[in-house]
Amino acid sequence: MKALIVDDERLARGALRRLLKAHPYVEILGEAGNSDEALRAIRKFCPDLLFLDVEMPGCNGFELLEKLDDVPVVVFTTAYDEYAVRAFEISALDYLVKPIAPDRLGASLARVQKALATLSQESAVNAPGGSALHQVFVRDGDRCWIVRLTDIVLMESVGNYTRLHFGDNAPLIYRSLAAIEERLSPTVFFRTSRFQIINLRCIENVENEMEGRLVVKLSNRTRVEISRRQSRRLRELLSL
Repeated sequence: MKALIVDDERLARGALRRLLKAHPYVEILGEAGNSDEALRAIRKFCPDLLFLDVEMPGCNGFELLEKLDDVPVVVFTTAYDEYAVRAFEISALDYLVKPIAPDRLGASLARVQKALATLSQESAVNAPGGSALHQVFVRDGDRCWIVRLTDIVLMESVGNYTRLHFGDNAPLIYRSLAAIEERLSPTVFFRTSRFQIINLRCIENVENEMEGRLVVKLSNRTRVEISRRQSRRLRELLSL
């Protein structure tokens, strides 16, 4: 388990490092005292796990996640309980209130191990080459999420933005659909037209329309019309 510690307080980084010595399966790749250092370290080391301080001068933890293409497993560290609710709202794996208790850290690492095992299994099945995205950070006003790609039902192009549909949410992310498609697993996602990409695992029903076109009904009850050319490809893919 390769981890990176991001905290603007040197003493806090040292305290966490000492606690992690009791867990030899955790390899600390490095530390970062601000978001710029963290961004460089994340891109260099590609950590499995990020211990991330919520409040840092300049760019806070949430703003740092917004800059990442592929988000690792995140455990927030904070001195303020008020951030705990927000951390869970964005689907962070866990949060630790400073000063961090050893037993609380142990429980958090157990959750991390399970999460990493799940992501590893998904990668092996969906993207054997290892280049596909796993998780993305999405912000919509005051609401934020860390979203697993496999939980996204539908992606829609909106100019230079992409609307992601997952659960009951449909926020915009500042990336083009074409840029996102480059990092998607073709075994999971299928481009239905210039403007939409669907999760193949979320197809509930396929209907034949006029002129050989298909219409699919997704698990979120959305109906998506497939272009004629892509309808032929989808038939072949689904053996229809």
